[in-house]
Amino acid sequence: MNDLLWIVPILPLLGFLIQYVSAGKLPKLWVSCIGAGSVGLAAIIVALIGIEYLQQTDPVAYTVTLYTWMDVGGFKPGFSFYLDGLSLTMMFVITGVGFLIHLYSTLFMFDDESYARFFAYMNLFVSAMLVLVLADNLLLLYLGWEGVGLCSYLLIGFWHTDAANGLAARKAFVVTRVGDTAMALGLFLLFAHLGTLDIQPMMKLAGETWQTGDTIPTIACLLILGGAVGKSAQLPLQTWLPDAMAGPTPVSALIHAATMVTAGVYLIARTHDLFLLAPAAQMTVALVGLITLIMAACTALTQTDIKRILAYSTISQIGYMFLALGVGAWSAGIFHLMTHAFFKALLFLGAGAVIYSLHHEHDIFKMGGLRTKLPVPFWSFLIGSAALAGFPFITSGFYSKDEILLQAWAYGDMGPWLWAGGAFGALLTAIYSFRLVFIVFFGETRTEPSAPAGWAMAVPLVVLCGLAIVGGWFHVPVDAVFPEASPVRHGGTVFWVTAAIPVLGILIAWMIFLRKSIDVTPLTDSAVGRLVTRFWFSHWAMDWLYDLVLVRPYRWIAAINKDDAVDYVYNGTASLAQFLHRLIGTSQTGQLRWYAATMAAGLVLVIAILMEFI
Repeated sequence: MNDLLWIVPILPLLGFLIQYVSAGKLPKLWVSCIGAGSVGLAAIIVALIGIEYLQQTDPVAYTVTLYTWMDVGGFKPGFSFYLDGLSLTMMFVITGVGFLIHLYSTLFMFDDESYARFFAYMNLFVSAMLVLVLADNLLLLYLGWEGVGLCSYLLIGFWHTDAANGLAARKAFVVTRVGDTAMALGLFLLFAHLGTLDIQPMMKLAGETWQTGDTIPTIACLLILGGAVGKSAQLPLQTWLPDAMAGPTPVSALIHAATMVTAGVYLIARTHDLFLLAPAAQMTVALVGLITLIMAACTALTQTDIKRILAYSTISQIGYMFLALGVGAWSAGIFHLMTHAFFKALLFLGAGAVIYSLHHEHDIFKMGGLRTKLPVPFWSFLIGSAALAGFPFITSGFYSKDEILLQAWAYGDMGPWLWAGGAFGALLTAIYSFRLVFIVFFGETRTEPSAPAGWAMAVPLVVLCGLAIVGGWFHVPVDAVFPEASPVRHGGTVFWVTAAIPVLGILIAWMIFLRKSIDVTPLTDSAVGRLVTRFWFSHWAMDWLYDLVLVRPYRWIAAINKDDAVDYVYNGTASLAQFLHRLIGTSQTGQLRWYAATMAAGLVLVIAILMEFI
């Protein structure tokens, strides 16, 4: 099966090329088969590769090299794919969940006039993400990294006739470019000091070259973290993700569950040996994740758009993954990445089914009473929200999130504080996730739904419901990739308190939003309450701050420099050349005596100059 590895990213790439070359002229049935089928075939091949790999008693990582990309001064990066437990897990998530999203899209997007263009972009997105996670060197990884960024721009702004969608796409592109620039600088720094970008040799050389706490690896890790926070929408570059909801709902599911936002988590996990040499940078990863998860959870509590609530929940859950990586719970972070892909894809596709049936309504306060009228979306939301909240013992989200919090507790002197922050975020998660369930599916009906969606949308939801429940029983095959984590107790007081927090959050949401036995109106209607609500609703005024500090000054400078000061230099040079041309042109009189006189004068001048040196 080793020889099949390169086919995995090629299949969706071929799907993109066929859709692109055909220029939308293929029948929609063919477009569906090519778009969803290419990813489905890739998922089958991944399953075959995974079965063979995991059947080994002691699985050995291997590299498949297609060809040498370039050979410059001893620098020989190749188009080479590396398979170990980490890349295998990522491939399962990308192709498996990606296929379900593609299948769902065949019906959800069927009436769109740009049906083929949509699947072309989606296929390219999946292919770029597969290149990213399979790359055995950071240069090839960066190629996939930028490919994912390009596809996010194309898909977020898919409905480009609406100017707001174009602005959202541009915002995502520009904000993530900030992180990408930091990452590129990190790669330059690593190559300058280690002479290679091949990941495995580079990690070995780093351990031989530097000591723990040295300055260079710390700077390199912080620059890599800069790239990770951009792609994974963490503080301070998280502002693009909520606006990414401008794209079609399947795009939101693909970005949030299986591809783009997990890229930063994967990057840090893949370079974990480097972060182990930089404890300050690793702690920064944990603190960034902790602060982001609390900020995003608070914001999700105040949102009214069903997709934006889920967007902020993604930012928050990625924060848990960063917290895990920061405390050295590498396997737990990747485990949560996998379970999050299941229940977040389920929630986004369930939201899409609700929006589809409610004539593209997004406001949760214009919904309600959909529990019996849309049973499949209801059960999808109930199971997905329970997994998101981490309902104990019967949802996948519990096992992965519980592992992260217990590992955080065991992380030295800072452990209890990190655990407390994560536990508070878990409480808020349970409240806002079931706020969504109770408002949308219970109470009186405010918007009458149309007929439920067809099987192409229902089947992925049913499959994801199962994965959101049993996904916590899976073993993530990364034991050989990461160092062994600190042992944790699965039965002490901290364990039971951690398990009880989601139940408490769901109970609070039930009492506030369904039973209404707790009236929070006096609090939210107070002056302080309204101020806090507006502050949280604006995502802690991050967009306002960036607009004030960066956007407005840039526009002011651009207005002052609207004629471009640099052009004055070039225009002046051109004007000087024209003046000299006209001046010299006046000497071209056509008179022989004038030419003879100037030649004689020139000759006298040359002789005089030479006499000075004799």
